[in-house]
Amino acid sequence: MTVTRRVPGRAPTLPPEPDLTPAEVVARAEDIGPLLVERQGETEKRTYYAVDTHTTFKNAGFYRILVPRRYGGYEFGVDTFLRVVMALARGCPSTGWMYCLGATHALQVATLFDEKAQAELFRGGDFICPATIVPSGAAERAANGDWILNGTFPYCSGSPYATHFLGHTLPSQAEGEPPAPMLFVAPREEWRRLDDWGTQLGLKGSGSHSIHFENGRIAEHLTLPGTHMSEVDVSTTPGRQLHGNPEYGGGPLSFMLLEVSALAVGMAKGALDAYENLMRNRTTLFPPIVRRAESPDFQWWYGQAAGMIATAEAAVLQAIGQWSAQSARNVAGFSREEDLRLAAICREAIRLAWHAVESHLFPTAGSSSVRQGERIERVWRDMSTMHSHAGIGVLLASTATRELAQARFGVGER
Repeated sequence: MTVTRRVPGRAPTLPPEPDLTPAEVVARAEDIGPLLVERQGETEKRTYYAVDTHTTFKNAGFYRILVPRRYGGYEFGVDTFLRVVMALARGCPSTGWMYCLGATHALQVATLFDEKAQAELFRGGDFICPATIVPSGAAERAANGDWILNGTFPYCSGSPYATHFLGHTLPSQAEGEPPAPMLFVAPREEWRRLDDWGTQLGLKGSGSHSIHFENGRIAEHLTLPGTHMSEVDVSTTPGRQLHGNPEYGGGPLSFMLLEVSALAVGMAKGALDAYENLMRNRTTLFPPIVRRAESPDFQWWYGQAAGMIATAEAAVLQAIGQWSAQSARNVAGFSREEDLRLAAICREAIRLAWHAVESHLFPTAGSSSVRQGERIERVWRDMSTMHSHAGIGVLLASTATRELAQARFGVGER
């Protein structure tokens, strides 16, 4: 991503470390990732990562990676952000997931909302904003044009340290008008987090609690009626022009799926790290009794998994590059076909990472290595739960596949 130094309309606010580079931020994540491994159990028990971890991320600049430079962010872009996500998920899948789904939506806000809204939303510099894509709750117009929101929004990953929430609701409509989603951003003081996360199979520490509104007030300029963030036409959104940066106008669906594929690769790399430790320190169960690293069978299983994970990582990194290049190339924005094509790459990367774990690493690690709380067992649980996400289990598996063909051939679903 090209950092825009010269922006129209106002002098930029400098971030805490004005000379920080993308490479330094990624290196910080790669240093932090291994420190998260031993804290996975406490993170699951707490249901979110610790305050000191949050402070470490804050001091490292992680919550400003996607925030526009003019508002005190680093504006380092999608490549840097997803490399950080991958490194954190490698150490602790729950921590990586919670960080990613909390910090990522700075990109959507900077793309979709106008200057007035962005100046208000980003004024704190650090931006942590969980989101849901399924419309929930009910919104009614206030006398001054604002919206009064009531309802509960589940699966808000990143909510424990959130500064905002990005969601969709179905506002009241005039009689005879069909319901249409409204996208909105709610400041932290307008909602409360429920204590309802941690009993799922995996991702127990991902901070994916529900958010509840009781007469929450959403200012009109923080709403986008008739908008769903996964299907918006970015050729008409203000972000690209406001910031002079094409990534604030990239394909919305494929970006969301790049997040999940980066998480999947990071998780699988963590499982491979654990398996490598077993290769170096455990012996075979059956004669000849040798170190697993010397066993042809274990060599094959490790090599298979390592190749699949490396291929998945290469696919994700290449897709990120294509996403950024397409953003820069086409001022009119992504076509639906291009968005779906990149989503298909994400689908295959997730499949490769998952099959490496469930077909090669988990079955051959040994029962003592997949007891509750062991690193490979935790990755298996977390990746299993990841597949219950509607974006992976439904959208990528079927809907997006059909839509790619429909977009290519210009036909509707029959």
